[in-house]
Amino acid sequence: MKVTQAHTFARSDRSRLGVWWWTTDRWMLGVVAALFVIGVLMSFAASPAAAARLDVGDPFHFAVRQCVFAAAGAGLLVLVSMLDARGVRRTAFFIYIFAIAVMIALPFLGHTAKGATRWVEFAGFTFQPSEFMKPALIVLVAWMFAEGQKGEGVPGVTIAFGLYAISVALLLIQPDVGQTVLITVAFGAAVWMAGVPLSWVMLLGGMAIVGLASTYFLFPHVASRVDRFLSPERADTHQVDRAAEAIAAGGLFGRGPGEGVMKRHVPDLHTDFIYSVGAEEYGLVLSLLLVALFGFLVVRGLYRAMKLTDPFEQVAAAGLFVLVGQQAFINIAVNLNMIPTKGMTLPFISYGGSSMLAISLTLGMALALTRRRPGAYSTGQGLANAGAFA
Repeated sequence: MKVTQAHTFARSDRSRLGVWWWTTDRWMLGVVAALFVIGVLMSFAASPAAAARLDVGDPFHFAVRQCVFAAAGAGLLVLVSMLDARGVRRTAFFIYIFAIAVMIALPFLGHTAKGATRWVEFAGFTFQPSEFMKPALIVLVAWMFAEGQKGEGVPGVTIAFGLYAISVALLLIQPDVGQTVLITVAFGAAVWMAGVPLSWVMLLGGMAIVGLASTYFLFPHVASRVDRFLSPERADTHQVDRAAEAIAAGGLFGRGPGEGVMKRHVPDLHTDFIYSVGAEEYGLVLSLLLVALFGFLVVRGLYRAMKLTDPFEQVAAAGLFVLVGQQAFINIAVNLNMIPTKGMTLPFISYGGSSMLAISLTLGMALALTRRRPGAYSTGQGLANAGAFA
């Protein structure tokens, strides 16, 4: 009797799912899957304490919701990563228009919390449009830079800067300085990858530094956070102190799953400070693992982006990976008290529907752009278009 072995995705499988499996970077897929799993595990660790702190009856209320968000995010990531470059551009265009329209309406329809109006409440859920605007902006900016390089009269650079300016203006109205910094860094990476002359890059960098410094004088909450960071002995640093104690208490291997104590005293433990919860229960091992996973994802993503031959795909993919890496860096740095506090979620790990779906969209687009296709990759220099605007 002849026994045949069935393969879920044989190399000869030309179905859409089969082609996707063999053309997508499976190392990055594995890292993303690991982050999804860790995020769900962390939600179960943080949910009981968060529910008790917020007076929610079901101790696993946040964990169950996070499982739903993770499942939806994984499905969205796979669907978006199946798109071709044209599909990514079209998706980004419609998402940007929708997100900007909602951001314009926020002063009239938005939900205000902690002194900012960044969310829209609907059917028991909160939607933060700026989370979806970020990846869409980077893709559109890369598209405009690529169109400008063709020399066909399209004012790509002007349009790209216009899109960026609109986004920053709406973010500062909320206000959301952290997201402004995030998209500015990613935009700067896109500008550099597009081959804009170094003098322009330096000028833009100088303007960004001046703009960031001015927020200290324009926004009281920014000044308060900076003052607390620079002079902790003269300010209330309860949140950061409790997070630091939780990280220190974890030691090398942690207290064990569900055995964390300090998480009961850490505000926003299931969102902005989930990293400290994981550090207390699983120790330095998990802390370094998370850093390694994000580091691998960004470095491998940038490497693949630099090998692409199409200017749009190259710039867009690099900008998206920078966006993910920068967000992870900011969250971890806040938890370690390396920078002033900022309400920035840890991708795939922190609780939140908007955050989970938006980061899934971001990486879905990045994976779609870096898929192996005929002629997509060069064997030579990745930055083939450097100096195109010179």
